[in-house]
Amino acid sequence: MARELRTLLTDELLARVHERAAVHDRENTFPHEDLAELVAAGYLSAFVPERLGGAGLTLEEVAREQVRLAAAAPATALAVNMHLVVTGMAALLVGRGDDRLEFVLRDAAAGEVFAFGNSEAGNDLVMFGSRTRAVPQADGGYRYFGTKIFTSLSPVWTRLATFGLDDSDPADPRLVHGVVTRDGTTSKDDWDTLGMRATQSATTVLDGAYAPADQVYRRLPPGPSADSFIFALFAVFEILLGAVYTGIGRRAVELAVAAARRRTSFKYAGRPYAQDPDIRWRIADAALLQDGAELQVFALARDVDEQADHGSRWFAQLVGLKVRATESARQVVELALRASGGGSYFSGNELGRLYRDVLAGIFHPSDDESAHATVATSVLGPVED
Repeated sequence: MARELRTLLTDELLARVHERAAVHDRENTFPHEDLAELVAAGYLSAFVPERLGGAGLTLEEVAREQVRLAAAAPATALAVNMHLVVTGMAALLVGRGDDRLEFVLRDAAAGEVFAFGNSEAGNDLVMFGSRTRAVPQADGGYRYFGTKIFTSLSPVWTRLATFGLDDSDPADPRLVHGVVTRDGTTSKDDWDTLGMRATQSATTVLDGAYAPADQVYRRLPPGPSADSFIFALFAVFEILLGAVYTGIGRRAVELAVAAARRRTSFKYAGRPYAQDPDIRWRIADAALLQDGAELQVFALARDVDEQADHGSRWFAQLVGLKVRATESARQVVELALRASGGGSYFSGNELGRLYRDVLAGIFHPSDDESAHATVATSVLGPVED
C-alpha cells in the first residue's frame, strides 16, 4: 500500500508567496513576509521530529514541498533551503543514532533560523579544505576567522553552521565544523545579482565567531571523508537543491502551456498556438525533461529515507542528481521561453525571471567538473599515478 505523503504548505499560502516574488526580485529585497508565513505553517520545523515539537517530515516529503515552493517563488525556496539542509542533515544523523546534532533540532523547534557558512571564494576543495581559521579555545570551543560567500538568509539567520581549519598541530590538521551565533560576524551589503535576488545571500565575515564545545560536532582530517556527517550533508544538500530547480522547471512548463493556449497564430487562421505542431513539440520536449527530473529527485530522496544500498556509488548518485536537475531545469526554462514568444523577454515577465533564477544552478556545489570526476571514479576507478 502506498504511504500517504504529508504536506505543510497550503495552496493559498503558496499563492501569496508567488504574488510577492516579482516585487522582491525587482527591489532586491528579502521576503520577510514569506518567512513569517512559513514559520507560522511550521515549515522551518519540517525536519524536526515530532517528539521535539516538529512535523517529522521525511526527506522525500520535504523535497516535494520544496518543488512546490520553488514553483511559486524560486528565491524564497532557495533561501529557506539552507535552513532545511542544516536541520535535514541533523535529522538524518539523529535518526540513525548520532545525536551530536540534536541541538540543531531543538534550536530549530525553539525558532532559531539556520544558515550555511561554508562556501569560500577560490576554494575549489569545497568541504574538503578551508581558508577559514578555526582557533581552539581553552574551554574546548572554537573561534572562526575568515570570509564566507553566498550566505543565504543573511538578514534573518540566528545560527550559522560553518567550518574552518585548525592547524594548531601541523602534524594533525583538522576541519572543525560547528555552529555560531551572529556575535563576531558581519554581513556585507553586497548581494546584487542577476537572479535569485530575494535569497539575500550576502558575504559573511567571521571575526572571532564562537562555537561552544557542545556545538562543535565534527573534527575531520582535510580531504574526502567516509564520515556519516559528510554523507548526510551531501545527501540532503544535493537532493533539496535539485528539488528547488526542479520546481522552477515545473512552473516554466505551466507558463508555456498557458501561453500556448492564450496566444493565437496568424499563420493558422487565429487558432491557438497549442495547435501548432512546432510549439507542441517544444512544450512536449520540456515536459519530457521535467517528468524525468521530478522522478529522480523524489526517488533518490526516498532511497535516503529508506537507507537503500547504493554502496560506493552513493556520492556519484547525489552529485549526478544535482547536475542533471539543474541542467534539466535550465533547458526546460529555455524551451518554455522559445515556445512563449517575445513577450517573455521583457523585464518583469515571470518566465524571464525564471530564466535568470535558473542560471544560479551552475554555481552551486557540486559543480560540473567535480561531479564528472566523482562519477568517473565511481565507474572507472581512480586516476592512476
